[in-house]
Amino acid sequence: MTASAQYRFYEFFCGGGMARRGLGARWRCDFANDFDPGKAAAYTANYGEDDFHFGDVAQVTADQLPGEADLAWASFPCQDLSLAGPRAGLSGGRSSAFYQFWRLVEALQAEDRAPRLIGLENVPGLLTCSGGADFEALCRTLDDGGYRVGALEIDARWFLPQSRPRLFVTALRKDLEIPAELVLDAAPESLSPFHTRAVRKAAAALPADLRANWLWWALPVPPMPNETLAQKLEPADAVAWHRVEDRKRLLSLMSPATRRKLAEARSSPTPKIGALYRRMRVEKGRKVQRAEVRFDGLAGCLRTPGGGSSRQFVVEVTGRRVRTRPMTGREYARLMGLPDDYVLPGSERAALHLAGDGVAVDVVRFVSENLFEPILDHARSAALAAE
Repeated sequence: MTASAQYRFYEFFCGGGMARRGLGARWRCDFANDFDPGKAAAYTANYGEDDFHFGDVAQVTADQLPGEADLAWASFPCQDLSLAGPRAGLSGGRSSAFYQFWRLVEALQAEDRAPRLIGLENVPGLLTCSGGADFEALCRTLDDGGYRVGALEIDARWFLPQSRPRLFVTALRKDLEIPAELVLDAAPESLSPFHTRAVRKAAAALPADLRANWLWWALPVPPMPNETLAQKLEPADAVAWHRVEDRKRLLSLMSPATRRKLAEARSSPTPKIGALYRRMRVEKGRKVQRAEVRFDGLAGCLRTPGGGSSRQFVVEVTGRRVRTRPMTGREYARLMGLPDDYVLPGSERAALHLAGDGVAVDVVRFVSENLFEPILDHARSAALAAE
């Protein structure tokens, strides 16, 4: 805990502590939890072991959670989302871990120490999964549990040179007053950067009682960053580039449209640095692995290196010369907002997994500074005035 820390939080599914890094100096972590050994090792290497609990969230009990937290943060697993129905996911896919997290919130409520805020991070697909039933189930759970709900879809590209849209659900305990400047009176009349079409559609599809409690959070639009992908990369002479045959094999996966994009880069009078990633696409009714490249100064959305197909590559084009190589774990970490003094796991694969499965540090900082902290500052001021 730093001298300036004022607020307390629990971090579930904490990974390497990237939400903790984003929350910053005004926050003290009272409890963190993950069951991945590589992520746990990174977490404790960077933050120590005092507040960290290694193990499945299903085995955590309320008496292990000290005090009364201002925020409970959960970047719950996005794979196999299954939230709809009578908590059907408890014995199903990994995303049913949300209900194990919620079990702890309910236990804290029973002890009159429910968190004031709940912050949830997941993929935007949560809005449409099961035809919207999963998102409705999530909102119903929070609403029945005494929280008002709002959601924002924030792309990390507003802060970092990576295209990474994620859904951020912030729920506020119903007994707390909301600062007027933090909410809109109604849905915005036009699309905003964070109230995307998907968010607006999902909110409009909720039952009337949930819509009545819905919060249209009002966050400022930040300036776009000037930093580009190239500025996050290692010096060209400090990394190993692909052999000719490996480069040719990778580039052979490009579609005609992507080949044209590469040709444009080769005809440019200035060198180009791009990001390349492999994806499965359906062409003429069959799945085909394709290599896609972008030269807009951004990396594509970082992912965990499942079987190698999700790993991103650097493409350097200087005139007719083209070089390729895999991105490093340190480069992944930088693109997630982690500083170079952050201790990564020992293996490259574990480092890629930690970063690709994490939450962008700068996005958490933005949400905290413009939503979490103003809400809690207002609540603290109101409590002092009432004394």
